Amino acid sequence: MQDHKPGQKPTLSSTILILSLVLAAQAGAYQLFTKSEKVAQSRPLGQFPEKLGSWVKTQEGVIEKEVLDVLKADDTLSRTYGSNEAGMGANLFVASFRSQRTGAVPHSPKNCLPGSGWTPIVNDHIMVSMPGRVEPLEVNRYIIQRGDSKSLVLYWYQSRDRAVASEYKAKLYTMLDAVKDNRTDTALVRVVVGLSGEDSNEKAQKAAEDFIRSFYAPLRQFLPS
Repeated sequence: MQDHKPGQKPTLSSTILILSLVLAAQAGAYQLFTKSEKVAQSRPLGQFPEKLGSWVKTQEGVIEKEVLDVLKADDTLSRTYGSNEAGMGANLFVASFRSQRTGAVPHSPKNCLPGSGWTPIVNDHIMVSMPGRVEPLEVNRYIIQRGDSKSLVLYWYQSRDRAVASEYKAKLYTMLDAVKDNRTDTALVRVVVGLSGEDSNEKAQKAAEDFIRSFYAPLRQFLPS
């Protein structure tokens, strides 16, 4: 499809594409709010393994009720793991949503982090290669700072075997899933690695990617398939 110059009328093919996208969005919205959904069940995240390769649980996180009330997730996990091989610790947070029809949707960390006083100093996407998976995971990468504290944050949206970095693509896929499969389940997966003065960004990212490879396959067993 050719690019349009200013003032140039759109071609018939581009008009059809735009109309098709609008109709798909309308159909998805109709499915989201009118049809009874097929809600998939999953194992409780509280049963998630405490040992993942070289990574071992060091702390079980507690999410405050006020946060849970805002989050409106069906199940959550907040847990810190450590690895002697990586020489670092990492926090894993998962918020699972069995349905998004009632307005319970994942809250993007890029909106929550600034509200907590963190300032992003790096904001982009990276690709994480995965054993047994042809396509690498595309995840959001943030390096955030608050005072003298810095952390690396990686996150994405997981819907069955589909991992999506972009929240806009994730919402579009939700509408398509509602039309095709009558399902809107998804999960927000977030990894945070703290950075001390001696830790480099490269070391933290290498540790975070190793952590993701250790928990990705087991996590899939605790989310709707």
